[in-house]
Amino acid sequence: MGDKLHLKIAIAEHPHTAAIRDGSIEIEGVDAEFVTVKPQIGAFRRMVRELEFDVCEIAPTTYIIARAYGKKFKALPIFVVRRFHHSGLLVRPDAGIVSPKDLEGKPCGVRAYSVTTGVWTRQVLIDEFGVDNNKIIWWVDDEEHVQELQLPANVRHVAAGDSLADMMARGDIVAGFDAAAGIGRTGAPTDGWQEVEANYPDLFPNAAELEADYYARTKVYPMHGTIVVKDAVLEQHPWVARSLNDAFTRAKDDWVAKLNSGEATGAGADKYRALQQIVGPDPLPYGIEANRATIEALEKTAFDQGLTPRRMTMDELFVDPETAPAFQPA
Repeated sequence: MGDKLHLKIAIAEHPHTAAIRDGSIEIEGVDAEFVTVKPQIGAFRRMVRELEFDVCEIAPTTYIIARAYGKKFKALPIFVVRRFHHSGLLVRPDAGIVSPKDLEGKPCGVRAYSVTTGVWTRQVLIDEFGVDNNKIIWWVDDEEHVQELQLPANVRHVAAGDSLADMMARGDIVAGFDAAAGIGRTGAPTDGWQEVEANYPDLFPNAAELEADYYARTKVYPMHGTIVVKDAVLEQHPWVARSLNDAFTRAKDDWVAKLNSGEATGAGADKYRALQQIVGPDPLPYGIEANRATIEALEKTAFDQGLTPRRMTMDELFVDPETAPAFQPA
């Protein structure tokens, strides 16, 4: 590919990144080799433990923990998945849980303690409802991606051969996260997992109303799918930050235009149209300033929840692609 830089890139299949993956939008100066990992959670682990990819989409909490423990990659403020987290924590109807504070002293389940869905929901419980997270016993049935992570004393590991789904069915836990974050699957992502039914009520039956109010007051819009780049790549080729940002932004903007015109269809389009009603025209904002409140909230709550050994600054966590040089052909 001439003077282009070959990069191995692992990002999931999103409608607003499809044009990058299929090559219709090029990353300037880059010969991209795209790697598909299903579920993408498997790529998180491979990046954190083996630095397998030059560019990778990983969960933002995983990233913050990894960076705190000195992993050699750094994030761009490109967040390819967004959602609020007042929904998705399911409770047994016979557990007597009528308010968030009722979770204190109770056993609950999350796939791994650092799962970003769990971290964001605990942020809501702690900051919005005054829950003492240290009084909840969190059962986990998977490994943490960052092996150096020292888990708090209120985290317990499920016995070998058991699962959160089975524990919830037996009543050994009284609440658990839905889908891949907890009781909606069994098995580890390295081996593949089996989806299971999780037909329990949400802790917050009026989650949509609460989420709209939460955003209006805080401007915190929980992110997932953070794009990280190896330190060595950024040090040797700092223009990569701008090239990636430009490509991701163009692909996203093109898709949002289709979202607004009605051309984009499917569950993803429906999800982001609903989010537009809360956050405004751009349901996938990129950039540091557009996401400052959200980044700061996640960094703070990760420390408060015992996931990071120290507080971290914005400059430690993110490269600002707006200040990076542009690609210059040789």
